[in-house]
Amino acid sequence: MNGNNKGKFIVFEGIDGSGKSTLTALLEQRMKEHGAEVYTTYEPTGSPFGSLIRNILNKRIAADDKTIGALFLADRLDHIRNPVDGMLHYINRGIHVISDRYYYSSYAYHAPMLDMEWIRQANSVCAELLKPDIIFYIDVTVETALERIRKSRHSQDLFETREKMELVTANYHKAIAKWGDSDHLVTIDGNRPPEVILNEIWQHVSKLLK
Repeated sequence: MNGNNKGKFIVFEGIDGSGKSTLTALLEQRMKEHGAEVYTTYEPTGSPFGSLIRNILNKRIAADDKTIGALFLADRLDHIRNPVDGMLHYINRGIHVISDRYYYSSYAYHAPMLDMEWIRQANSVCAELLKPDIIFYIDVTVETALERIRKSRHSQDLFETREKMELVTANYHKAIAKWGDSDHLVTIDGNRPPEVILNEIWQHVSKLLK
């Protein structure tokens, strides 16, 4: 199959509570309404790698920062290359893929415990295998994100304290300033109603689909 027939790869990034999951579902619906075939996914995945990560984030299993970073990378590589449900499996069949998180999440969540440049180098194999056609960073205040989390969940994971969310936000902004332009990243104001945000996102996605 030549490159013109491959599906597009769209990624949502942002702190927990930014609205990524909602926007993923809304964009999937909008794309299908316009006749596109779409597969939605997320990281950590539902694979055994992802299950182990979720148990660590939910504090059921203890692990150090380097172990967590390595597990995310293993999960991501399987997410890309798994022959049954990996993202390349769909993209090479002409199906568009929307992922809730990709390697910018590692830049944001694993620094400064791990050096951000090291994280980028470690994830370079992922970028070589599958680079997003566009990344939407949903930018919201920490206060907004925490309020959404409090309303929707009974418990918080390892990264959902105010201090850690402020650090993650700062890391996102640092990574975007360094590499966002070359990675086709678009920053979106996520403090607005979902349908308003979707309309802005659709302006970009509709151009990709033409």
